Amino acid sequence: MSAKLEELDWRQTPMGELSLRRRVEPSLQVDVYEVRLGDEFLMSSLFTVAEVELARLALDRVSGDRLDVLVGGLGLGYTAQAALGDGRVRRVQVVEAQPAVIDWHRRHLLPVSVDLTSDDRCVLVEDDFFATLAAGRFGAGAPPTWHAILVDIDHTPSHLLHPSHAAFYTPEGLTRLAEQLHPGGVFGLWSDDPPDDDFLSRLREVFTDVAAHVVTFANHYTDQPSTNTVYVARLSSG
Repeated sequence: MSAKLEELDWRQTPMGELSLRRRVEPSLQVDVYEVRLGDEFLMSSLFTVAEVELARLALDRVSGDRLDVLVGGLGLGYTAQAALGDGRVRRVQVVEAQPAVIDWHRRHLLPVSVDLTSDDRCVLVEDDFFATLAAGRFGAGAPPTWHAILVDIDHTPSHLLHPSHAAFYTPEGLTRLAEQLHPGGVFGLWSDDPPDDDFLSRLREVFTDVAAHVVTFANHYTDQPSTNTVYVARLSSG
């Protein structure tokens, strides 16, 4: 068990103060890893069920093998780890805008860091995911298109970390994303809110099969279940 509270890293970034801390949750007697941006809580290792489900639900809709998966947002690493857990996957490329987050994993500061950095199939890229996708620039060794693109960056399609992300969630932005997928490819998105009918309508303008999965998980702070949403949208294979 670690010290009661330890700040593992702190960085000043263009988006504000980014920090990683580890603390003991007294009610559970476990180490908890938390990321904050200024005063805003971003993520916790206590609540990773939906991050794992993002990879599982999306890859369940992909057929074939030797799959190439693009992940927008590294965070605590649970989505990337879950994607690597699918034996059909040959490459997981994670695009993360914050160099600090990549550095945390390379320094093995987080529970799944060793799994990610020791797996030759996993490639960590420091870049703006939204700019990378718009430009179609994925770097040396990347495939021309992807079997699945998984995104966990903003809180929701309307509650954004930065206003510049808004274009991604429009029909035009979703169309650009779809152009980077194989026929039959899948887009998966994590959201902190219940299903958004307006966003579902935008997805249906671009994708053939669209679903919003409500993921339920235990929340010991409230003593009641909490939920996230995982959107899964699949292109026609024809």
